[in-house]
Amino acid sequence: MAALLYIHGFLSSPLSFKAQQTQAWLAANHPEIDYHCPQLSPYPAETRQLLEQLVESLLPQPVYLMGSSLGGFWATWLAEKYNLRALLINPAVSPQRFMPKYVGMELKSYHTADIYHLHAHHIEEIKSFDVQPKRLGNYWLLTQTGDETLDYRHAVQKYAGCKQTIEQGGDHAFQGFERYLESGLAFLRST
Repeated sequence: MAALLYIHGFLSSPLSFKAQQTQAWLAANHPEIDYHCPQLSPYPAETRQLLEQLVESLLPQPVYLMGSSLGGFWATWLAEKYNLRALLINPAVSPQRFMPKYVGMELKSYHTADIYHLHAHHIEEIKSFDVQPKRLGNYWLLTQTGDETLDYRHAVQKYAGCKQTIEQGGDHAFQGFERYLESGLAFLRST
């Protein structure tokens, strides 16, 4: 048995299009893989605790990571901590750079009625989880140059030396993600 952990982005949820797409594709093509996509808080310490507990409950079976946007940031942290493989889709790099603009604002989840408020200490928390990838063979970066939310060049630089697919155009959602589900899973399963 193996598990795939899909980590959604900032203010997103398990109801995101890519999360739903991944779940449906796995159910149809690889029902032997246990799919997990927890609802994550935008509060870093809470997210760290939930992800650590989930991964530790799944080990020692193989655990594969897919992370989109801020989920890519968290997938990197987990990949380094537990020596796991990760498929990163337009990942956030050093989110402490963009999160300050949300401090003091009322933040609403894209898919639920949840409301959040970020404070300065949350920025300090996220900094403590910002790791540089050292296990370069564990990562496959998927990024599109038309990402309107994050500068794709930051991810290309951070994951230099890792497997990378850089597509012209597209957007933050990563258009055509389903094209990479089969090859992405094959990468995650390879050792």
